[in-house]
Amino acid sequence: MNETVETRVLGTSDAEIAEAGQRLADGELVAFPTETVYGLGADATNDLAVARIFAAKGRPSFNPLIAHVPDLAAAEALCDFSEDARRLASAFWPGALTLVLPLKPGAPISKLVTAGGANLAVRVPSSPIATALLRAANTPVAAPSANPSGRISPTTAAHVLSGLNGQIDAVIDAGPCAVGLESTIIGFNDAPVLLRAGGIPAEVIEDCLGVQLHSHSDGDRPTAPGQLASHYAPKGPVRLNVVDPEPGEFHIGFGEVKGAVSLSQTADLQEAAASLFKVLHIADATGRNIAVAPVPDIGLGRAINDRLTRAAAPRN
Repeated sequence: MNETVETRVLGTSDAEIAEAGQRLADGELVAFPTETVYGLGADATNDLAVARIFAAKGRPSFNPLIAHVPDLAAAEALCDFSEDARRLASAFWPGALTLVLPLKPGAPISKLVTAGGANLAVRVPSSPIATALLRAANTPVAAPSANPSGRISPTTAAHVLSGLNGQIDAVIDAGPCAVGLESTIIGFNDAPVLLRAGGIPAEVIEDCLGVQLHSHSDGDRPTAPGQLASHYAPKGPVRLNVVDPEPGEFHIGFGEVKGAVSLSQTADLQEAAASLFKVLHIADATGRNIAVAPVPDIGLGRAINDRLTRAAAPRN
């Protein structure tokens, strides 16, 4: 978007949700809360609307988007489900799980959403506000995180406005997100593949399927959202696994490592996941270099460390 627009802040009344849904149907950009993070929504069937997402975020057009739908039936209208995919959908939808599935012939999804590929990343969110909005819009909604590309993901409407005010048409303010980490993404080749760690631990998915997940190796061209090497990044450098910070660093703690602010003083990984982006925003606002205490690489810790590793990666 080359010109500034007035970004309207909406609440969660029926009338405001209806307004937001109509705005999406009319091709506008609306940021909205899910249980994971705030998403930047556009009608996934509208090429011009989806193009506005990439322009507003400064997002590379080769980076695919997730289509959000209100229920399994809406997902089935767009994609072909394997037996494993249906098992995961039955177990974890609505919820913090995205499935990358073959797009059905004739499905009216913009090629910008799939980055020209044959598969669609699709999710049924559990947030009641998101569900109500999707039903009001009456269209699949493409929605990456509502922040400038590569920056810290937003878990409040204030985070959205700090990065995108004047670049999007509206944001629904429903308070902080409960999960605080983006969805887990699973693809299906010869076997289920973990494309992105997220709000549902990989171990839980493996228990559901009865198989071990293969892991995706990051390449130059992402096959799902959230795979760019540098992502979720504050302005300054980030160091990981730091118990004793250097002078001047803002130290983010975990468990017994106190820090200036802690992801979780009790070493609770669920609490740490929910607070991760909020804490990174706090650290970023100080303008200092950031050091982060070690976080166990198990359960939700795997997703936390994935985000931290990308935040600490060299910038392009």
